[in-house]
Amino acid sequence: MRALPGMAFGAMASLFALSAFAADYPAPKEGTFIAKDFRFHTGEVLPELKLHYRTVGKPAGQPVLILHGTTGSGVSMLTPAFSGELFGPGQPLDATRYFIILPDNIGAGKSSKPSDGMRAKFPHYNYDDIVTAQHRLVREGLGIRHLRLVMGNSMGGMHTWMWGVTYPGFMDALVPMASQPTEMSSRNWLMRRMLIDAIRNDPDWKDGNYTTQPRALRTVNAFFNIATNGGTLAHQKAAPTREAADKLLEQRLKAPFNADANDFLYQWESSRDYNPSPKLERIEAALLAINSADDERNPPETGLMADALKRVKNGKLLLIPASEETRGHATTGMAKFYKQPLKELLDTAPRRGM
Repeated sequence: MRALPGMAFGAMASLFALSAFAADYPAPKEGTFIAKDFRFHTGEVLPELKLHYRTVGKPAGQPVLILHGTTGSGVSMLTPAFSGELFGPGQPLDATRYFIILPDNIGAGKSSKPSDGMRAKFPHYNYDDIVTAQHRLVREGLGIRHLRLVMGNSMGGMHTWMWGVTYPGFMDALVPMASQPTEMSSRNWLMRRMLIDAIRNDPDWKDGNYTTQPRALRTVNAFFNIATNGGTLAHQKAAPTREAADKLLEQRLKAPFNADANDFLYQWESSRDYNPSPKLERIEAALLAINSADDERNPPETGLMADALKRVKNGKLLLIPASEETRGHATTGMAKFYKQPLKELLDTAPRRGM
């Protein structure tokens, strides 16, 4: 599959998930785990937190946790470009050998979220809460004591770094993608802050008690994706003239977009205090960080990733070169760029607790 320039990885799901299920691996199974008395970092408690998930393969297989990006869900990892390259027979995460777990995070998919009824009274969760919930799902809901691999894309990549520093003995290998283990800052946070403020400042938002979705929502989403996703060379190829750029923008603004403003706002704002950097020395698992050289949110020229990896004893970086084929921040949605290095990691990472 050729990814559309600037399309968020999560947004691909609605277009391609059904065809991915026809791929050469078992159909996903769905389930829901109820985490009782879930305490958020704010001290707020939900008596029941619903955590939805999908699995591919049999429970007897080696367990693998795969984590989705912002505004996505577990199903957004089921695309021909990702699961179609990884889950089939002989592929790196062959579902006849691995038990693949695809959770919907707090605030996303079929898990508990503001739009279920609480709206802006829903606890203001952060990434610590999300990772705690993921751990409870794996440990309490599925009864798994050790994972062969934790892997995630974008926000899921950031969660993967957090798994490494929070539960260092729980997995053999870590593959954080399209992410950095450093404080939310620079363009990445500047653009998120603009997105969040645009919704909160829209008169239609009404402190989260809107009757129709705020009009700014669709526009600010398109703006954010064009600015921080899609790749410079790919955008130039897709829109080499003003007329072509106008047409591309019109297509983006008319594309199906059914997000709820409160869910959307919470999802982006949850990254506000992300920063695993102080604890990187705690990582024990073999780690392969995968980024793209044209990633707009995690530009390699800052040197932040290189400096961070010096503190990870078993860590290395795969930097995918920029080209007309890559899609900036969305590049890691295409597993063809790294399926062989992923296989090599799984073939060589020591088994530490299985």
